[in-house]
Formats: sequence, structure tokens, C-alpha cells
Amino acid sequence: MLPPAAMEFLEQHFNVEVNPEDRPLTREEILEKVKGRDAVLTQLVDKVDAELLDAAKGVKIIANYAVGYDNIDVDAATQRGVMISNTPDVLTDATAELAWALLFAAARRIVEADKYFRAGKYKSWSPMLLLGQGVSGKTLGVIGAGRIGTAFAVKAKGFNMRILYADEKPNPRFEEQTGGQYVDKETLLRESDFVSIHCPLLPSTRHLIGDKEFDLMKKTAVLINTARGPIVDEKALVRALKEGKIFAAGLDVYENEPAAEPELYEMDNVVLLPHIGSATTKSREDMGILAASNILDAYEGRVPRTLVNREVLNKLGK
Repeated sequence: MLPPAAMEFLEQHFNVEVNPEDRPLTREEILEKVKGRDAVLTQLVDKVDAELLDAAKGVKIIANYAVGYDNIDVDAATQRGVMISNTPDVLTDATAELAWALLFAAARRIVEADKYFRAGKYKSWSPMLLLGQGVSGKTLGVIGAGRIGTAFAVKAKGFNMRILYADEKPNPRFEEQTGGQYVDKETLLRESDFVSIHCPLLPSTRHLIGDKEFDLMKKTAVLINTARGPIVDEKALVRALKEGKIFAAGLDVYENEPAAEPELYEMDNVVLLPHIGSATTKSREDMGILAASNILDAYEGRVPRTLVNREVLNKLGK
């Protein structure tokens, strides 16, 4: 179920069928439900491939309720004349803020300290109790200089941090807004006290961070991932945390979501969140309205505002 404002928008213009269960549809269910639809609004857990697109023959648009669309075979959709849209911009600050929440929680051992206190272990103040890593004046490494990476890095200026970033190429806008310095990934990993991932999941970024990369990082470093789980080799992350190659990690996404690598559940030096990067009331509502607006645009013959596969317009004669 989408937030009420988005549902009201859709119901004003369409006959809407909503998944009534508080779970993703099974593959068999979704293949059946997409038949005969003009539009399908998907979540990031819904795999949209050639099989589903063929089952949804005649569909005009797949509107993904997410910024990332690695769950969708965009080429297959384009070949079939199906528009694909996503929901960028409206969740940028919410996700950047959550990355900061994870950074502070992991660096200052907030979750571990909360558990310690609740368990009745706190008896008196101690100079060595639950020592963490300071943030102000440190070096921040940002992998991915897009909207969210930029919003995240802008906030680092308030902590007087040195900012490094790595991406496919230099990003003048990022540098102008953050004062960040473009470096290669290896330099970023070696010099950063905090590394935050904000790049999309692509074949080139799968396991972008693994054993080799953890070996480059400082033993006091903290890794944050609010992008996509498979960007980090989770087994390698477990080894890095167990062996003290890095100080801590904060994760909102997982390689085999919704599950994490089993050993992570028992570790105190990792903060685990259930993919809530965009989970503010306003962001989720705005995402729903944007997805619904894209559907209405497609239905009424306009180009959807956040169309992903613009090359499909040639096929559709627009």
C-alpha cells in the first residue's frame, strides 16, 4: 500500500488494484496480476524482466517506486516499447540524512551503548568505556557523486571535514558544492576515516568493495552503505570486521536482502537497518505521487517526468 496521498491520486484517475498483503507478491502472483494492465507500479524487490514484460503485454509504463532500477531489465522494456520511470530527487535528503545517522551510530557505538545500558551493565562513568571515533576534522570519502552523494557530502562541511570523492569521472557540481577533491578509489580508501557509498548498482560496481579494498582502509575507518547491498562483498565485510581491518560499518542495504550475512547479526561493530533510507513521511509520500504522476503522464500521452529509458520515445514515435 502506498501513502494515502499517492493512493488518492491514483484512484482519481485509474481503476487500481493493490497488493493486499504486507509482503511482496510471489513471482507467480505478480506474473498473473500484471496481465492486461495499462501500468504497473513496482517496488525495488519486484524483478521486472523479459518474462514479466511479456506477461504484461500492452502495458505502457512500469513506474518504479525507488531511485535505483537495478531490479528492471531496461533494455528488454525498451525493446517492447515500455516506458520505465523512477523516483529521484524526492528522497535525496532523507537518504543522505540516514547515511549520517548510520555514520554517527557506527562511529560512536550508539547501538552498542544502548544495548549495554538496557542490559543494566552501566555502573559508573569510566575513561575507557565504549570509546568510538570522532568525526569533526576527519577525512570523508564519498563513492558516487550523484544527487545523494552530493547531499551527503554537503552536510560534512558543518563538521569541517576534508572531502574526497571517487566516481567514473570528475563532477564539477559536486566539487563546487562540497569543496571535494576527485581521487581514484584506492587513494580514497587509503586516506579516508569514513567511506560512504552512494553509487548505483551496475555490473561494474558489484563487489566494488571487497577483501582487496578492506586491506587498503584504515583500521579506524567506518564504512557506510545506503546505496545497494551487492556493491559490498558481505562475506569480505564480515572478515574485515572480525579481523579488525576496519573499525565499524553501518548498513541499510544487503547483498541478499532482506537477509544479511548471518555473522553480521551477532556483531557489535556493525549497525544494521531495514532499508529505511527514504523512510520519512514526506519522502515516501512524494515518491508515491511522483510514481503516480509518471503513470498519468504515460497514459495521457505525455513524456513522464522521470523517464529512465528516453530512447523508448523513438520506438513509440514521440
